[in-house]
Amino acid sequence: MRRNRISAFVSAGPTSPTGAGGGLRSTRNLAAAWILIALITVPAWVLTIGQARDMGVEPGTMGMALPLFLLLWVTMMAAMMLPSMAPVALTWVRGIGRQSSGWTRTARTVEFVGGYLLVWTAFGLLAYVALAFTGGLVDDHPTAGRWIGAVAFLLAGLYQLGPLKNVCLRHCRDPLSHLVRYAGFRRPARDLRVGVHHGAYCVGCCAGLMVVFVPLGMMNVAAMAGLALVIFVEKLWSRGVLLSRVVGIVFLALAVLAPFQDWMLPGLQAPMPPMDGM
Repeated sequence: MRRNRISAFVSAGPTSPTGAGGGLRSTRNLAAAWILIALITVPAWVLTIGQARDMGVEPGTMGMALPLFLLLWVTMMAAMMLPSMAPVALTWVRGIGRQSSGWTRTARTVEFVGGYLLVWTAFGLLAYVALAFTGGLVDDHPTAGRWIGAVAFLLAGLYQLGPLKNVCLRHCRDPLSHLVRYAGFRRPARDLRVGVHHGAYCVGCCAGLMVVFVPLGMMNVAAMAGLALVIFVEKLWSRGVLLSRVVGIVFLALAVLAPFQDWMLPGLQAPMPPMDGM
């Protein structure tokens, strides 16, 4: 029954992490979709890097108020996450286009994207609290940064190797089977629910990687780029699960080294000068 429901959204075909066969088999449609993703992702990266150049790398929230932090956080997440969540998003939005047109199609698409960003915004609240707490500890006890960094890498490594990461990564790597489930969601606000549901799995898949922003610094552009690449490859490469475990082991090794290597903890050290001053 559910596969009958999905027929309006995607064409039957083999499931793959890249979304091949998931309703985007037309080379022209696929190219247009990735061009659209680039048009969103590139400006998000430009804005994020520009802000990072102005702020430099500092502990905690760098004095940002919560609204500004969340605005910057959502921009960062758009830059880092959009390419890796594209298979699900593009397939679902294409299905919306088949079932509706005009303002209805636009409203449904905004509803889906809004649900996804809503989850990441909620996670941003947790990130703000964690960064504010660790930043306050470093201000009061500078030497505590080494142990905060070690704990952060330890938690990130354990999460990467844990069962919740595995469950969420399977979801993100098998979009078609979950689109079948989404097609069974009932209105109203079905597209919002789909965005929230997929966003929750995406957060669950990336939560461990986000933890390392504590020792590396939220505005560390190199860390953002590296984590974005890991997220992309984890979800879309055939050996992404293996990469996830390797990254987890690397984090555990960094947890052992962190108390003795201050250079590994730029986000827990005294403020660095902005990049423009270098």
